[in-house]
Amino acid sequence: MDALVVTYSQLKTMLSNRNIQLFDVRNPDEYQAGRIADAVNIPLGHLEESLKLSPERFQQKFEVRAPGKDDDNIVFHCRSGKRSSQALDIARQLGFSRARHYKGGYSEWEEKEGK
Repeated sequence: MDALVVTYSQLKTMLSNRNIQLFDVRNPDEYQAGRIADAVNIPLGHLEESLKLSPERFQQKFEVRAPGKDDDNIVFHCRSGKRSSQALDIARQLGFSRARHYKGGYSEWEEKEGK
């Protein structure tokens, strides 16, 4: 079991329990075209600076609570897993040691959700 990866079924459970901080690192146009409910859009190119914001600034900017370094419910996703894997590297370098990514990405989500 890869500790860095969240599967589709794990993601569904986390979402239904509302125990998730889901960040969509795709571009805003991709996010607008279709997204997982509750996902917060932080394009990959802005991720590092965003994660370095103070909790207050982060909350002002994204209207959600800032993720904490020890939070185990931080999940990144993109379309197919490539950008979210880069996002994970960035987050882990910044000390978000328990962050993970949804490797299947939005393409798998769309397929499974039948939308």
